[in-house]
Amino acid sequence: MKLHFKQIVIVTLSIFLLSCSADETTSETPVAPVTPLTGSIKYLALGDSYTVGQSVCETCGFPEQLKSSLTAIYPQASFSLKVIATTGWTTTNLISAINTQNPDPVYDIVTLLIGVNNQYQGKSFSIYEKEFPELVNKAIVLAKGDKKKVIVISIPDYAYTRFGEVQMGGQGERISSEIDQYNSFAENYCKLNAVVFVSITDISRKGLTNPELVAGDGLHPSAKAYTLYADRILPKIRVALQN
Repeated sequence: MKLHFKQIVIVTLSIFLLSCSADETTSETPVAPVTPLTGSIKYLALGDSYTVGQSVCETCGFPEQLKSSLTAIYPQASFSLKVIATTGWTTTNLISAINTQNPDPVYDIVTLLIGVNNQYQGKSFSIYEKEFPELVNKAIVLAKGDKKKVIVISIPDYAYTRFGEVQMGGQGERISSEIDQYNSFAENYCKLNAVVFVSITDISRKGLTNPELVAGDGLHPSAKAYTLYADRILPKIRVALQN
């Protein structure tokens, strides 16, 4: 009888301890509520064809998709978008355009995606090494001097498109290697200077296995690809806006 009683006590105690452990494991950490945003929020997108949204609809590029998502998340705020970007622009072209347009430093968010045309046009990498930091600094100035409001986006890899595969005559490995060089420099610079860097290059490298990620021109990202880009960038923008 004594042994049987001990077994009952042990089993009961084990069940109690397991129950407590399960409660601790499944309990969720409370999530801090999102601070509502009000007023006018200004977003500036700097770049080239990847920012313009070449070969997709006017609202299909990632900046427009980000604006739509932010409007849905923060309905009490008013979001405006300005784009300084043109298909074919290098870092040199973008610097020139910013200097010419001389926008006011009033932006709450600034994104920067630039460099593919430096690589495609065979420009010396030293140009990018000099001009990319200059562009980041210009972006910070335009973001009211707050580097936390600047988000740099990696260069997509066009080697993983029909154009890259066919028109570039088997130069895919070289293209990818050079784009990696550009992206590594940009990411390292951003890390050293506490600027947010978001890599979307891995998404672009699914373009041959998933043709839906490439636009009808066989070169640029599709609207679906831009949605994936925007989904990855959006959390960083939300953090920047809450700071």
